[in-house]
Amino acid sequence: MRGHLQAETEAERLERRVKLLELLHRLRGEPDELLPFHQALALRPKGEHHLGLRTIEVDKVVGSVDRYEDFDRHFLPKTLHTLERWKRLRALQLEGVELPPIEVYQVGEAYFVKDGHHRVALAKATGQKYMDAYVIALDVPVPVEPGDTLKDLILKAEYAHFLEQTRLKELVPDAEEIRFTALGRYDLLLDHIATRRYFKGLEEGREVSWEEAVVDWYQNLYRPTVEAIRRLGLLRDFPGRTEADLYLWVMDHRYFLAQELGVDLGPEGAARSYEARFGPRWKRLGGWLKWLFKHSIQIPFDF
Repeated sequence: MRGHLQAETEAERLERRVKLLELLHRLRGEPDELLPFHQALALRPKGEHHLGLRTIEVDKVVGSVDRYEDFDRHFLPKTLHTLERWKRLRALQLEGVELPPIEVYQVGEAYFVKDGHHRVALAKATGQKYMDAYVIALDVPVPVEPGDTLKDLILKAEYAHFLEQTRLKELVPDAEEIRFTALGRYDLLLDHIATRRYFKGLEEGREVSWEEAVVDWYQNLYRPTVEAIRRLGLLRDFPGRTEADLYLWVMDHRYFLAQELGVDLGPEGAARSYEARFGPRWKRLGGWLKWLFKHSIQIPFDF
């Protein structure tokens, strides 16, 4: 009886906590949802294997196979039905009943619940650090992190699709990660590769394979541009962006300069020009003054 009364009290506090968290997330414009497992499947897993019974970290349980609308991103119950189920489990726990292990899919460092959602909610609400679970691991080319949002998952799915289409990691084993902050950008990279393939074929008078074009694009276009971005420290001027974001911006600017000047400045020249035009104001002013001195332009002054 005492366990039921305590569970009732805790459930009331939990309901208030969930409502407060929902309000805070709404005010901050933050997502307040579990990650859906079907989005993890968009990462194009190559297979799965059973790891058996394991002890996993509760904080890394971030998604659900089919109940992601019933719990918030902290895995706390959002509906009266789930709260009632949580309360009954909490009463059993307080009476000393041992709850069975849950079942999860492991995707990278994150876990998605297949069975045992209310047990996870109970562990989250009571501050439990570890719990037992039967684990099925998915082999994915782009791992999921516990702090990923739904947008992160969609971006990673796009990256997985890009890797599948290009086989970049197979063709260039030392290729670095290519990550964007906006959706739809990997399609632009595929356009770059196709364009590179077309012009390389014209230059050499032969049919260039897709695989050769991928390697040529990465080694002679993407990597040199990113290295120029690093040498200039350009990423510091655009917080919250990635090297891949800047690569696309610099390449667009390089194309614009080629059309305007009739000459290709190359990765370094395009990156420097982009910094001078779109970087912080003090850098733009500095770049303008350097250009004046370089071309020996006399600035008239009125006294």
